Amino acid sequence: MTDTVAPKDLPTKSLIILIGMMGAGKTTIGRALARKIGRKFIDLDHAIVERCGVDIPTIFDIEGEEGFRKRETEVLQDVLGDGDIVLATGGGAVLREENRQLMQQYGQVFYLRVDVDELYRRVAKDKNRPLLATANPKARLAELLAARADIYESMADHIIDSAADSLNTVVDQMINLLAERDSK
Repeated sequence: MTDTVAPKDLPTKSLIILIGMMGAGKTTIGRALARKIGRKFIDLDHAIVERCGVDIPTIFDIEGEEGFRKRETEVLQDVLGDGDIVLATGGGAVLREENRQLMQQYGQVFYLRVDVDELYRRVAKDKNRPLLATANPKARLAELLAARADIYESMADHIIDSAADSLNTVVDQMINLLAERDSK
């Protein structure tokens, strides 16, 4: 781990952290969940853009994926200090071991699982996805999901099939899971 870590006085598992592939609904579900439970919502990718002053494709163009991942870790460490938040991570935030450790230590981690066909339907026209700037973005999505699915599952305190139900049903399911955890 790097020298910068989350504040020591932050309660373990006090954050709600959403992980999953691009297009899984982390931002939409995270915003709705935060609103419903009265917490601040942070989208990690948006926080990176705010800090850098340029969009993610530009960061990838200038610094490559490794440069972006380094920035992602720095911003993750900073936002963990914001207290009781709902945090939507980028799809690849789980790739660095130090990120996984931080998320698992400080958050209740929800993996929002969606199949490749639905992911592709959701992100096919989005030009802000540098990892999909290929001749066959659907095949690339399948590759990324295959490489990441085990990581997502191993990190998750809860797995939610986020395409199976309505937004409100998914949010209510998450709230029920959090209530069960808090009652133990």
